[in-house]
Amino acid sequence: MTTKCKDMLGELSNYIDGELDADLCAEIEAHLRDCPDCRLMVDTLRKTVVVYRRHGQGEFPPDVRSRLYAVLDLEAMRAQND
Repeated sequence: MTTKCKDMLGELSNYIDGELDADLCAEIEAHLRDCPDCRLMVDTLRKTVVVYRRHGQGEFPPDVRSRLYAVLDLEAMRAQND
């Protein structure tokens, strides 16, 4: 991950929500054209936002939560929250 990628991470949520000024949006979009890793991260975050907005904050069945945490490698976090 480059310094440019790290700088962009803090603005991704605002970028996806359309809350950044045009110059910063243009800078992020230029970076996304050249960085497949960041492009993948933005696409994944967008999809996550859509799913969240569509399905809200409902509870996942325990088996679904366990599989999701395993895929996201969040087992340690799950143990802290259970």
